[in-house]
Amino acid sequence: MKSPSRVEKPTLVSDALHGNPLGDPHERTLPIYLPPGYDDDPRRRYPVLYLLSAHGNSGPGLLNWRPWDVSVPQQLDALIARRAMPPVIVVMPDMWTRFGGSQFINSAGMGRYEDYLTREIIPFVDAHYRTLPERAHRGVLGRSSGGYGAIVQAMRHPELFGAAACQSGDMYWEYTCLPGLSKMHQQLERFGGLDAFIRDIPEIRPKGGAFWELIMTVCWAAAFGGNPQASHGFDLPIDPQSGALNEAVWARWLTYDPVRMVDVPDYAEALRGMRLVFLDVGQYDEYQLQVGARVLHRKMSALSIPHEYEEYPDGHRGTHYRYEVSLPKLAEALQ
Repeated sequence: MKSPSRVEKPTLVSDALHGNPLGDPHERTLPIYLPPGYDDDPRRRYPVLYLLSAHGNSGPGLLNWRPWDVSVPQQLDALIARRAMPPVIVVMPDMWTRFGGSQFINSAGMGRYEDYLTREIIPFVDAHYRTLPERAHRGVLGRSSGGYGAIVQAMRHPELFGAAACQSGDMYWEYTCLPGLSKMHQQLERFGGLDAFIRDIPEIRPKGGAFWELIMTVCWAAAFGGNPQASHGFDLPIDPQSGALNEAVWARWLTYDPVRMVDVPDYAEALRGMRLVFLDVGQYDEYQLQVGARVLHRKMSALSIPHEYEEYPDGHRGTHYRYEVSLPKLAEALQ
């Protein structure tokens, strides 16, 4: 009888996150799922999947109970038990910030979260667990902002990742970001301005729709509009008095949009070299992310980048069940 799966939670003290601009913790728990049978054969090694969480959540949050649903470890146990996927190690990094996420990139406004993942977490996991420590056996996936992180990290780090799944990922800024930017001026006014909003984030009650719209937009601003000389380390993408778009800052945002990044030859070549790139999205996504997914799918096809693309009849929220599609695909590709 195989030993059961388990989740270990080692603590990492990060040099990359030490002294980050938001004062967020640089000492963090790193949940690591070890599959059934891991303890039985000390010679066996496993592929590794890095599962990136959506905005408003973190790696440890993926372990939580969900009503009428299952946690990620329960999903993995069920998939492996019925032989829908081979056993793998799954790492769920904590990339939380005061702004609800980091977009998994380095930024002057939030800190060095890309370095934390690529220079600290991956070497730690390979050093302490029985991984297959080559890119051909290492994948990255996520949904929503985690999907954004997955496709961007695959483009930026083909030396580390050999497969990626982007599920309902943030992309096509005209539809994804502009609706929030159009409201940013009035939302900042409601919360007393940017300084007051950032100061009061933990205490704001209730955290309703306007809060969540603004915190997402501020997170994007810190990620895509970084400027070490600016207040808070990033430039606002709007004029706070008129509400009008700041075209110069907006142009910088566009360079982080996956549907534009894929036009860069090095990024296209990185995706072309993946064992698998899987894209999926709900047909009725509330944030119109299906539009960006379709644009990326068509561009990748035109660029002869092999990939799989699926749309399914659902929206954006509550679609963790789609991991039952992506996890087996990546696990199989990385064997």
